Amino acid sequence: MKNFFKQRKGFTLIELLVVIAIIGILASIVLASLNQARRKSRDARRIADVKQIQLALELYFDDNQTYPAGTGIGNLSVLSTGGYMTAVPAEPLAAANPYHYQQCGTTSYHLGASLEDGGHAALDQDLETAPAVCATPAWAADGVACTGAATANTHCYDVAP
Repeated sequence: MKNFFKQRKGFTLIELLVVIAIIGILASIVLASLNQARRKSRDARRIADVKQIQLALELYFDDNQTYPAGTGIGNLSVLSTGGYMTAVPAEPLAAANPYHYQQCGTTSYHLGASLEDGGHAALDQDLETAPAVCATPAWAADGVACTGAATANTHCYDVAP
């Protein structure tokens, strides 16, 4: 009997499979939490970028008595070339949910970013109805992308002066 226990070295196949299964379950839980944290982090960055752009727009307005003309975030390059901000921020996921801008007359604008998390507290503080001078009332709906199109897992965080 003594020789039997001395010859047995290592783990059985069942023991190894149980350990691997436990490690797999723990890894999937960690990855799910990590993905949610990344999503919240991207949304926080989008909100901070919108507020930074909003501040630069107000500085631009103070100097020029109008907001940059046009529609689209590309029209805001005048903010970086004019010294109001170092560069217009890039969207965290490249162009998946870009920032949106629309001049609404000379004294108003509509600025937004599409958030991934519908439960974000910032959505309670953004516009709920679009400014009357803007032609895109769908921007203000929290369940749609800021382009006005309904998109799964996208919520519009939008601001105006």
